Amino acid sequence: MSNSRGTPRVDIVGSSPLRFALSLGDFTYTITADGTAQMTSSTSTTTPKHAFDSRVTEVKSNKSDINALVLDYLTMEGYTKAAAKFSKEANLPLRHPEDLVAAQQNIKLSILRGDIETAISGINELDHEILDKDPQLHFSLLRLQLVELIRRCNNNDVTPAIEFAQEKLAPRAAMNEEFLPDLEKTMSLFFFPHDSLVPELAALLKSDLRRTTATKVNEAILRQQANRREAAIRGLVRLRAWTEASVRTKRKDLPDRIELGVFGDGAENNDGGPEPMITT
Repeated sequence: MSNSRGTPRVDIVGSSPLRFALSLGDFTYTITADGTAQMTSSTSTTTPKHAFDSRVTEVKSNKSDINALVLDYLTMEGYTKAAAKFSKEANLPLRHPEDLVAAQQNIKLSILRGDIETAISGINELDHEILDKDPQLHFSLLRLQLVELIRRCNNNDVTPAIEFAQEKLAPRAAMNEEFLPDLEKTMSLFFFPHDSLVPELAALLKSDLRRTTATKVNEAILRQQANRREAAIRGLVRLRAWTEASVRTKRKDLPDRIELGVFGDGAENNDGGPEPMITT
């Protein structure tokens, strides 16, 4: 996996089994869900084409710092086995109890495979106050559950989905008008063939909605546990993007394009491809 040194890249290919790769500085880490971890050097002898690239090559990444970033990411994202294995390999202590990390992972994977009922049960077992204190998040989960019901009943009996909407979502939308547009949009899926939806409705059936919801749930769990809401690497990626934008506004000499590297090597974020690291 090619990458400009000094530019962080996180790739996650699939969620079951997980394959996670982080490229930062002169090192690339590849980690799978069973805990297999491998570190390779990405040092290159290629002559830099721009003065900026020459300066980047002079910055040497500290391996222990990168190890800490990798472990932090795996822990915060709920990749239990990989985090436990990597902590031993890198001789670093785990930051969170293993049972909490395992619960995070189970909840996340349930959402990613569309089993929202199991995810909600897992959240309530972990801490019922998470959803009690965040009605927006609870509504988002129930809405996603409705989407999954509609997905399964397309061209068949829609009664279970309609009853679910009436019992679980309509009362919440009646109490909070902010929920109404999302509910109306979701209900529109009943009336149109799923293979010819307008982009706004088709987006509801894509895996991105599951991923976004899973990220929000993970952040809520971390907030409830009085921890940071996201992995440190995410903040670093945003800081790096902001820094580049700021420098360009001052018309400093930079290469025309500097890859941020939060997707695969220039690959588009299509379903079935690398899962993006959501940074907003």
